[in-house]
This record gives sequence, C-alpha cells and structure tokens, in this order.
Amino acid sequence: MIDENLLAYLETFLTAQRKERFLEVLDFRTNFLTVVAEDVFQMHNASAIVRSCDVFGIQQFHLIVDRFGNRIDKNIAVGAQRWVDVNSYKSTEECIDCLVGQGYRIVATTPSPNAIDLNQYNISGKTALFFGTEKEGLSSTVLEAADDTLQIPMVGFSESLNVSVSVAIILQVLATKLRESELPWQLHQDVILSKRLDWAKKTIKNSDRIIERYYSDMVRSTES
Repeated sequence: MIDENLLAYLETFLTAQRKERFLEVLDFRTNFLTVVAEDVFQMHNASAIVRSCDVFGIQQFHLIVDRFGNRIDKNIAVGAQRWVDVNSYKSTEECIDCLVGQGYRIVATTPSPNAIDLNQYNISGKTALFFGTEKEGLSSTVLEAADDTLQIPMVGFSESLNVSVSVAIILQVLATKLRESELPWQLHQDVILSKRLDWAKKTIKNSDRIIERYYSDMVRSTES
C-alpha cells in the first residue's frame, strides 16, 4: 500500500512545475510493452537502451546479466535510470519465466527473413521485446520460447543494426501503435502513485532524512 499522506507531504517539497511534469510523463508511461536485453556486451548500448525506454514511455527494462554482468553506465544513462525501472536476471530462463508469469508474450527481434516485418506487426497483448548481443544475437533459449519473431525491414547492404538503434526504431513504431490502439496500455492508478512517490524521493535532496522526520513527527503527534 502506498502511503498517500507521505506522498502528499513530499510533494510539498516539489515545485508545481515538477509535480505537473511527473503527471504528464506518467500519463504516457506503459508496462504493457517492455524491453529485455540479453547479455549486451557494450556498456554504452545497455545504457542507451535505458534512455530509449524513457524517451518512448517504457517503464520497465529487463537486463539479463548471465555472461557480462550489469552493463549500465550511469554516466551514459544519466537521468534515465531515475525514471525507468531496471530489473536484472542471472539467466535467460529466469527472465522468461518471470515475464510469462506476468502474462507477457515473448517477442524475439531478429534479422531473420522469416520474421514479421515491424511495420506489419500489431500488438495484441502484453508484449516483451527481446534484444540480443551485438555479435551473436538472441540465444536459442529466447528463439525457442518466442511467441513471435520481429524484424526491422532493411533495403541496404548491411544486414543488422546496432542493438541500441534497433531498440529505438522498434519502440518508436510499436509504442505509437500501442497508444493509438484500444488496448489497456496505461499504468494502473496504484502504479502511478508508486512512481510519484519513488520519483519524489529521487528528486528531493536528503529525502531519507525528511521521511524519517515525517514519521517521527507522526509518532509524537499520536503519543501526545
């Protein structure tokens, strides 16, 4: 349960413009579409993916760190990590099981000619987009578990794109289609409240001490 009284108190430390901006951003945020990066080797690519999630309104980013560990460079993803929830998994199987358990369809992005053209793809339910390593692409584990495979149409000599570029292109197309659909893509009210509280804490300087003082005052007022 969200402590709405605490939220109201913390928001007194924010400017009216900042509070309004939070609401504007949350109005376009979604968990209906999410992004998964499997063992991305280049640190700046993982960080750029986080920024793309923020730009296109994707609230959840999932990072599988089986081989290369956490590859988020805070200097490159500056700011974005404050607003996007980053979830880490030690294995691909763990990530797939978690997302399937939450009702997501697994969609593998691949340059395979048999994959569905991005422009022809329509989201029909909660969707998790999987992106692979720069050199090897997605693992067989993802490809075998995938409900669909998706490709970016290309007409040049190059057969693939940098993974962070692929994420940005696909998110721009699918996030736009999603918001134009009648699917229930917006965040639930309880999630919105949770993110308002989370973002307020991350924005206010010394928020931990302010919260501690808030609860101490609550206890004293109850005892008096």
